[in-house]
Amino acid sequence: MTKYLDEIREKVKEYLPPKVRVKSIEFEGPQLVIYVENPQELAEVDIVKKLAKDLRKRIIIRADPKSLKPPEKARQIIMQIVPEDARISNIFFDEENGEVIIEAEKPGVVIGKQGSTFREIMRAVGWSPRVVRTPPIKSKIIDNIRNYLLSVREERSEILKRIGERIHRTSLIDEKWVRVTFLGGSREVGRSCYLLQTPESRILIDCGVNVSNLSSTPYLYVPEVQPLDALDAVVITHAHLDHCGLVPLLYKFGYRGPIYLTPPTRDLMVLLQLDFLEVAGREGTNPPYSSNLIREALKHTITLDYGVVTDISPDVRLTFYNAGHILGSAIAHFHIGEGHYNIAFTGDFKFEKTRLFDRAATNFPRLEALVMEATYGGPNDFQPSRKEAEERLIEVINRTLDRGGKVLIPTFAVGRSQEVMIVLEEAMREKRLRETYVYLDGMIYEATAIHTAYPEYLNAQLRDLIFYHGINPFISENFVRVDSSSKREEVISDPSPSIIIATSGMLNGGPVMEYFRHLAEDERNTIVFVGYQAEGTLGRKIQKGWKEVPFPVDGRREVVEVKMEVETVDGFSGHSDRKQLMNYIRYLNSKPEKVATVHGDESKCIDLASSIYKTYRIETRAPMNLETIRFV
Repeated sequence: MTKYLDEIREKVKEYLPPKVRVKSIEFEGPQLVIYVENPQELAEVDIVKKLAKDLRKRIIIRADPKSLKPPEKARQIIMQIVPEDARISNIFFDEENGEVIIEAEKPGVVIGKQGSTFREIMRAVGWSPRVVRTPPIKSKIIDNIRNYLLSVREERSEILKRIGERIHRTSLIDEKWVRVTFLGGSREVGRSCYLLQTPESRILIDCGVNVSNLSSTPYLYVPEVQPLDALDAVVITHAHLDHCGLVPLLYKFGYRGPIYLTPPTRDLMVLLQLDFLEVAGREGTNPPYSSNLIREALKHTITLDYGVVTDISPDVRLTFYNAGHILGSAIAHFHIGEGHYNIAFTGDFKFEKTRLFDRAATNFPRLEALVMEATYGGPNDFQPSRKEAEERLIEVINRTLDRGGKVLIPTFAVGRSQEVMIVLEEAMREKRLRETYVYLDGMIYEATAIHTAYPEYLNAQLRDLIFYHGINPFISENFVRVDSSSKREEVISDPSPSIIIATSGMLNGGPVMEYFRHLAEDERNTIVFVGYQAEGTLGRKIQKGWKEVPFPVDGRREVVEVKMEVETVDGFSGHSDRKQLMNYIRYLNSKPEKVATVHGDESKCIDLASSIYKTYRIETRAPMNLETIRFV
């Protein structure tokens, strides 16, 4: 490692101007960090780009900590430099990256004409400024994550150095092969978990929980995975619990390595894991880990934006691409060796533009193998278009409101809730839906706040609506947050027609249960399912026509009669339907030689694999759990 760093130091000297005073050069996680005493002399971004291209590393130029103004002093200087009309709402310091993040209502004013104010800030305080737009909704979870990472910065610095040494260790094995062991989520939905192996590396992709059966966990005890600390990395495709719910458990049993994920996935993952523990405690079940292990996992997270190529082991580079499923969801693309092999894991993905996101990416530099979801891979799994689904939802709501009823929409906090909110806001604005209050209960408000903090992850149309037309559908006056049991009781007892969006999406817990219990017996009301209802859940039973539902109330059993109207509006799913799954293969710019189908019922995984083979003549498999496939 020392010799390798010496070679890099010589290369850096060739690129940097003589007046730049380099203090030290170190690997921190996947990044090569160059500490300089006078970073303001490095205004030319091209130097960094050229250096990164030549060294094939992620390069960060960072001010030597000794050359930085103390945070409080720097804050005062920044407030003096930046014009008042920028309306700065927050300034906080990321000591790990030597950055000062400036939140402002008008980011352009902070940057200044051709970056003049930006450069003045850097010269005056030493910190590298990063300017972001003030989110319209404050996120408590984002603030807590920032503060926590700041509190453990010294420990995290040591963690990143250790990870950096591991990533850039010398390769010792000349053999070349790639294999994947399927540890969960194969021929089933839930507990997604896959192990990617090369002679040099072991990488875990996702580590999910089966929410309906906590004892059903991924096969983490098999020899291929043990000991856990021998893993090079954990890669998380998105924040749903069936993909990330058991990540903290890895640290309970010895893993000490990094977790790679997008910034929104990190924040949503923490939100959903904390809620998972809260629900388990409320229902009297023993959760598999405690909140201190969520913090331990957070300490090891390394966030990557879409399109950033990153070394995560001696012979594997990772790149995230948009998956179109939920905020921050990613297709994980692995480039193995120097052009040896390329394999991608889709996670959950949507191959259709939605109200929130662009459709899943299909443009990869190379792709020899693909592991893809098959949730709706059955021969009859066709969904109506999003436009048809929206019109149907509005028609059902109008009908219910006209007769004086309430509409209850059970949703997942992340993704479907925000899609429905945008549809309702637009319909009311355009007078296609009568104006009424839309009550948001559960984690929906906090999840929506996280969406507003990452506008760059939303599609261009929605960004334009927010930034250039002054219309932010997330902060419509029609949306009312329900943040207490008394407010919930008020919403239920209010005789006025209204719309209620509440978690959980399958009626297997959460505040939606209280609404259902009180609204079910009034035939003027309607319950509308806009998401998948798994077999065995209360939502599925009601879909099937159950008219009497047993309910535990204060230690006794109560039977609730279902007289309300029951409607299912398909088309809002964040998963691709059968047609989209087949089209995804067609539109890939680089056709894979092998495809494995996972994350679906057994029959759907098999049928989709068979259809891909028949249509495209690509070698396909529908692997079972504990099966290992050698790809090359």
